[in-house]
Amino acid sequence: MFNSKNKTDMQPEKTTTGSGTTLIGAGTTVKGDISSNSALRIDGTIVGNIHSTSKVVVGANGVVEGDINGNQADIIGKVNGNIRAKDLLQLRGDSTVNGNIYAGKLQVEPSAIFNGQCHMGEQAATAKATPQMNGKPEKESVPGAATV
Repeated sequence: MFNSKNKTDMQPEKTTTGSGTTLIGAGTTVKGDISSNSALRIDGTIVGNIHSTSKVVVGANGVVEGDINGNQADIIGKVNGNIRAKDLLQLRGDSTVNGNIYAGKLQVEPSAIFNGQCHMGEQAATAKATPQMNGKPEKESVPGAATV
């Protein structure tokens, strides 16, 4: 009666690290930051920051409202925030990026839209970010200047 489970059923599950790709499917909205040791593909909407030690792909229908940080990034959808790619950043197809980019290497297709500052090279990709508010640089205060 009380011994219906054998010992193998009660052992903890084994976990794998970084072997697959995590998919955020179309029609899915995630609010909050995501941190992953594996590749990420976003075909839905993310409202928050993304950090991956691997590759981040934002699909054609994907939308990210926040910053992206990864080894590589492949953007086909829309990003409103800063992007940091230690290695290669690709802006492909009809992608739209509104924010600053920091990349070791950059590839931009003619149909991609990019509004922001571009910082390239190994040092730019690993440098500390400037203070940001919602993907936009904070306004610097100048003594005697009026604020708008």
